[in-house]
This record gives sequence, C-alpha cells and structure tokens, in this order.
Amino acid sequence: MTTTITENTTKPPLIDVILFEPFKNELLQESISNPTGRFLVEGVLQRAEAKNQNGRVYPKDILVREAEKYTATRIAEKRAFGELDHPDSAQISGQTTSHTVEKIYWKGDDLCGIIEILDTPCGNIVRNILKAGKTLGISSRGAGTVKQINENTVEVQDDFDLICWDFVTDPSTHGAFMRPISEGRTNQKIDKYSKVNEVVMNILKGI
Repeated sequence: MTTTITENTTKPPLIDVILFEPFKNELLQESISNPTGRFLVEGVLQRAEAKNQNGRVYPKDILVREAEKYTATRIAEKRAFGELDHPDSAQISGQTTSHTVEKIYWKGDDLCGIIEILDTPCGNIVRNILKAGKTLGISSRGAGTVKQINENTVEVQDDFDLICWDFVTDPSTHGAFMRPISEGRTNQKIDKYSKVNEVVMNILKGI
C-alpha cells in the first residue's frame, strides 16, 4: 500500500531546480566513511532575489516566511520528507521517499540546508550515486501563482506554499545538477551520467 502525504491546495504547482553546491565536504566524507552513521549532505537549496532557469524570481521575504513555517512544522515534527525524482503534484509519496531535511538556514540570499539520506529503497539509490561521486539535482516543489515582470521574468507571489525539496536524477531534463562530491571532478560532462540515470529509472520502475 502506498503512503502519501497530501497538501490541501488548488494552486498551480511551482517546481524549480537549482545547482546544488555542497560545502563542508568533511561532513559528507565522514558520513561516507562511517557506514553505521547518518549520511548527510549540506548545501544551497534555494536562492532568493535571483532569476532562475525557469525565469522565476523568489522574493526573499516570501522564502523567509516559508522557511520559518517549514522549520516550525515539518522539521520540528520530523516529517520534512523529500522524494527521488519528484512528481508534478502536491503529494509526497512514502514509496519514493529518499531523504529528510534536518535543518535550514540563510547564508546571504541563499537558503541552505542539511539533508539526511534515509535507508529506504530510493534513499539507497541516492546514497550509492553520491558515494560513486556522481551528480544529482536538488528541486524545490511548491504551489502558488506568479506575476509577469517582463518578457522573460515572472515573480512568485505571496500565496506561495513550499512543499518540499526533492533529488532529481535527470539533469538534462531539469537543467541543473548537484556538483560532484570530490574536488577535481567538476569538469566532467553531464552526458557521462546518462547511464546512471537510466539505471536509476529502471530500479524505480521495479519498486
């Protein structure tokens, strides 16, 4: 039986992918070297006041409000779940849950976070991809309306509701990806990871 967490909303979905830039690499390396411990990654989850690749701008005051609400509810209640390869919906499926957000905080206009990779089927896929030094994207999922600012830019409006952050395994589709874990690998081409994405999707179809 599939378990889902449902948000009551009729607003249009807003899904954006940004380049996940991990920092404090010692945190990740300690997680990898200690298989009995928690597997953690830390980096930028979302950017305020900057046009993203979908032409959207998220005002900082709106993201601050949503970050505070997310911390007070989902993180505090230990239900800040996210999925691997998110659906275009406002539902979080337990069947494809891969991680939880443990903490979020601001660094300038960057909303950063610490994510724990879970010991679930999809979490193990994420874990193994990261341990192999491959790339993943980080994708925000929310609901709300936008206002046209100019020909190429829209601004997210005050009715925006943040739902979660997901990992995505198809950077060629979503247009952004997580940087490799080890230094010196950042110049590898994205197409070298296409076979990884194909394997992941075949595994997911079998869950």
